[in-house]
Order: sequence, then structure tokens, then C-alpha cells
Amino acid sequence: MNTAPQPDPRDRPARLTVGVVGAGRVGPARAASLRLAGHRPVAVSAVSAASRGRAEQLLPGVPVVPPAEVLARAELVLLTVPDDALPELVSGLAGTGAVRPGQLLVHTSGRYGAKVLDPALRAGALPLALHPAMTFTGTPVDVQRLAGCSFGVTAPGELRLAAEALVIEMGGEPEWIAEENRPLYHAALALGANHLVTLVAQSLELLRTAGVEAPDRMLGPLLGAALDNALRSGDAALTGPVARGDAGTVSAHVAELRRHAPQAVAGYLAMARATADRALAHGLLKPELAEDLLGVLAGGTTDTAGGTGAPGEGDGGGESR
Repeated sequence: MNTAPQPDPRDRPARLTVGVVGAGRVGPARAASLRLAGHRPVAVSAVSAASRGRAEQLLPGVPVVPPAEVLARAELVLLTVPDDALPELVSGLAGTGAVRPGQLLVHTSGRYGAKVLDPALRAGALPLALHPAMTFTGTPVDVQRLAGCSFGVTAPGELRLAAEALVIEMGGEPEWIAEENRPLYHAALALGANHLVTLVAQSLELLRTAGVEAPDRMLGPLLGAALDNALRSGDAALTGPVARGDAGTVSAHVAELRRHAPQAVAGYLAMARATADRALAHGLLKPELAEDLLGVLAGGTTDTAGGTGAPGEGDGGGESR
């Protein structure tokens, strides 16, 4: 890690004026990180009380103005609105003449590449898609988390160096994503991050129902180790009753979920089927054990006397793994 003292941004001339359209969780943090790199936020648009509060906290003293005025004041404009609102916003700004030739227009959508900015491109803007692969809280901690964060970068070839430079200035790591691959790229991130939150929240609820007083403390080390192992080893990190082919244990899980948390059954079965498929494909799940397991996951039954009594040899009671 570089421990050399960093120059104070106030000692450097600002290179670009920065505006933010949409003060959700992402925009103010991005602008604040650009301020640390020596750029100068000059305007932000915000509607709700929550977004105004975020703007004031992360960009103190920066005036809140309508979107068209943000574009009038800034050389670099961050469009940080929800994905579904982005195409209409771009078309509206371009259609009303708010976009200026030579203006850098940067959106933060994971779903879209640079083509969603085509109306602005036709008006002379320079389009960049810079999506941080990180979840945001809307607090100052986000600025710190941008350091070392990967960004999905899509831009016209002649703007590639400019796009990568902006990411690096925010402390991020640029990762080039082809225009046609943006939806798949975004689906992969949503599958990993968004669904992880749902899985963890469900697990916390089930542990509370089981009488665990501090489920977060119990899950923290387990999930941290599982994530680290998965990132290092992929499918080879699979453990637990599905990978072992313990059909009786899985059947007992399903029965308990139906009794105590029926809303979690569908998710458990779907993830267990996906886990079984991957375990089979990578030689972790023995084919001779897979038939009974897949029968349970398909809604069949199996004799759970052996699976829910004493743990088998070598099992160690580690069904939480």
C-alpha cells in the first residue's frame, strides 16, 4: 500500500467543474471522490429531502439546482439516476438543448453502455459509462470504499483513455466492458451482490427463530470464510449437505422451513438445485448420491431417519457449512 503523503487537493488547480444530476446514494459520493482528485463540484440536482441531505453531507456548499442548470454550470456531468429513468433523462436533456458540445457526460448505470447516451452524443457531448461495482450507503464511507473498487467502463474508443483516467483518479480500477456485454455484466453483479443480501437476511431471520441471540456474530466468520474461499477457489469451495449428497439432511431442512418459514422454501430449493448441478458438474457430488438428493429437491420424499439422527462419520455436525 502506498503510504507516501498525498498532496492536498486545495493546493492544486481544479481541472474540471463537476455537476451531479440525481443525488441518490451514488452521485454525491462520486463527486466527492472527484473533488479529492482536484476537480470542483459546482452543482447538484436533488428533489427529495433525503437526497438534499446526502448532497449537503457529501458536497457541502454545492448549490442544489434543476438538472438543466447543472449541465449549464459543469464541464463533467454525472448522471446518477435509476437505470429505468436514464434513457428518458438523456433524451430530455438533449432535446431541450441543455447538452453542450465537448461536455463530458458520465452515467453510472450498470445495465447500459455508452449507446444510451447517443442523443447527447449527437448534441456534441462526450459519452462515458463508468459503473462502480460496489453497493452504496449514501454516507461518507462510500468515498473511502471507492478506493480499489472495480469500475465497468464502456466508451467510444477515442475516449477510452479519458474514461480510465477518471476511474483511476477516483481510486478505482477500470475494467473494460463491451457495449453488448453490459446487460450480462450487470446481471452477474446483481446475482452476486443483491441476492447475497436476501440470502443473508433470510439466514439471520431463521437463526433468530431458532433461538440464536446474536445471529450476526454467528454468521460473520462463517460467511466471511465462505466468500473468501469462493473467490479463491470457485466451485471447489463448495461444502455442506448438498455437495455431500446428504439427502436426508436436506429433506429435514425443507420440512423445517415449511413449518417455520414457508416463504424461504422456494429460495432454498432453487439454490440447492443450482448447487447440486454445479457440484455434479465439478465432481464434488457423487452421482450415486445425487438421485435421492435431486428427488428431495424436486418435491419427493426420502427416509430421514439416518439423516436427521446422529451425524454420519466424518460429518462433524457441520450442516451450517
